[in-house]
Amino acid sequence: QVQLVESGGGLVQPGGSLRLSCVVSGINFSNYNVRWYRQASGKQRELVATITIALNTNYADSVKGRFTISRDNTKNTVYLQMSSLKPEDTAVYYCNIPVGALWGQGIQVTVSS
Repeated sequence: QVQLVESGGGLVQPGGSLRLSCVVSGINFSNYNVRWYRQASGKQRELVATITIALNTNYADSVKGRFTISRDNTKNTVYLQMSSLKPEDTAVYYCNIPVGALWGQGIQVTVSS
């Protein structure tokens, strides 16, 4: 059974940082591209960042220069380092493996003073 489990969310002040983690089990993690999405209340889910099996990365314009996606294949884990957070980054963040449309349960990130 494939599982994606996110952690690391919470409440942070504007300008602060958080690191999200997503542990993947049940598949050969190193063989898959991985994505982070987010969904703010009342809005559509949007793609935030992608990391490929070759470690190529891509980011939404709204987070470029502030967010960094990385992976550790020895730990079956993908990370999203978020810095200079803004209130508009508030959303539920989801880990995703596009092949097979595999999703985590999501984790709340709230940026507020």
